[in-house]
Amino acid sequence: MSETSSRTPAEWPITAVAAMTGTTSRTLRHYGDLGILTPARIGENGYRYYDGAGLVRLQRILVLRQLGLSLPRIAEVLDRHTDIETALEEQIERLGAEQDRLARQRESVRRTLAAIRAGEEPDMTEMFDGFDHTQYKDEVERRWGADAYARSTAWWESKTPAEKQQLKREQIERNEAWVELARADASPTAPEAQALAAAHVDWLRSVPGTPAASGDPEALRAYVLGLAAMYVADERFAANYGGTAGAEFVRAALEHYIG
Repeated sequence: MSETSSRTPAEWPITAVAAMTGTTSRTLRHYGDLGILTPARIGENGYRYYDGAGLVRLQRILVLRQLGLSLPRIAEVLDRHTDIETALEEQIERLGAEQDRLARQRESVRRTLAAIRAGEEPDMTEMFDGFDHTQYKDEVERRWGADAYARSTAWWESKTPAEKQQLKREQIERNEAWVELARADASPTAPEAQALAAAHVDWLRSVPGTPAASGDPEALRAYVLGLAAMYVADERFAANYGGTAGAEFVRAALEHYIG
């Protein structure tokens, strides 16, 4: 009797799993070698078979990969939750946050396309809606107080449309530079990473109402370290740097820069 005919209905061979998920058998074996996806059993012919629990775990792995998490980070997330319901609830929240971010970007692009088709100039104040600082209102007020948010918002609203456009463009360029360095496997302590960290901190200092603008070195240090940690912990922030792996690179560079 062959391995295929002897397996139970609740098991699927590696080739079938690869086809269902759009991945490859090599990738699934790699996950097994890393210890994050163990097959239910290995047949006499060396085939790996996965049960329902394995498929649920694989679903979590693939979602976290799409959210930008590195494999070591995924291993940490998987190990942190032994309660599968709690883990899936957290994953739903992650996907919801990502869905919201993509929906905002989609709407921004839709407005730009509509303007171009109408022969109009796109509204530069709306083109980069996905980078709107107001989405972090609750987080800013909780960490640094309502006054910090109010003053920084007043500063932002005082800008002309052209000034807002320029600031948003500079923010996009900074974020893209961080992503490029992280993907190039640069060292967080390398000169180019530290130069970008210096520019990042200068930008933080320029926003009134924040601890960075207070002129207190210790307040600045605590503020930068707190933000660096938040970039990694909060998917909304991590998305600006290409995902959790990119945010971890930014955090390491800022921590080294700020001492």
